[in-house]
Amino acid sequence: MKANNPDAETTRDKATEMAQEDDHLIRITEAGALSPGYRVGAGTWEGGRWLAVRWVDGTPVWRAFASAREPDGDRPSVRPWLMGITRTWAERLAQLHTAGWAHADVQPTNTLITQAGAAEVIDYALACGPDNRPRLPYRGALTHTTAPEIADAILSTPADTHIQVEPSADIWGLGASLFWCWTVHRPVPYEDESPRVDKLKAIAKAATLPLDDVRPWAFTEFEKVIRACLAPAPEDRPSATDLATLLATS
Repeated sequence: MKANNPDAETTRDKATEMAQEDDHLIRITEAGALSPGYRVGAGTWEGGRWLAVRWVDGTPVWRAFASAREPDGDRPSVRPWLMGITRTWAERLAQLHTAGWAHADVQPTNTLITQAGAAEVIDYALACGPDNRPRLPYRGALTHTTAPEIADAILSTPADTHIQVEPSADIWGLGASLFWCWTVHRPVPYEDESPRVDKLKAIAKAATLPLDDVRPWAFTEFEKVIRACLAPAPEDRPSATDLATLLATS
């Protein structure tokens, strides 16, 4: 359940964002990319808006990967578990992308890992659809998983300009999330205290840390997936469908 705080300074924006997410959930469900049971209901209350979605019993990726990122994390059960998470994450994104949508906020806290080792994507407030309906301008989400082309667009356009996110940016977010949660390092190096604009400038250069230098242990197949997702040019990244198919047959 989400509900805006009527006493918060950004109450109006949050209410609008929740209304936008509700609209997105309805449209994505109608497009066949989301289970009809995910959206439970939405409406208004005396303080603003509320939105209820199906509870997903899972763990955020960062916490789920805790044991896998230890130096002794390379155990027989861990490798197929990591690949299974990556495959199901790609499958969830492929459903969106096939329907003409991009999630636009692919990051560790917006994906939950179930006990069965499957990824479930949540939080569609910032998603970008296939038409030009009125919406809050998209100006990026979590900085650490922002694709280089999105960082460049944010830096080169006015603050009220909407940036239309393409599926390839979601793929970067997938690779960045896997890199970060497995190695403890964000793929693009910068200081935590740096202003956001400086972080975006670093990301726009698309120069990532060498995975060989920061990985907790060697896992060639997994590393190939991460590197492919973090290709600097959007057109060089695999599609979510191709990635899911590859992982299903590997």
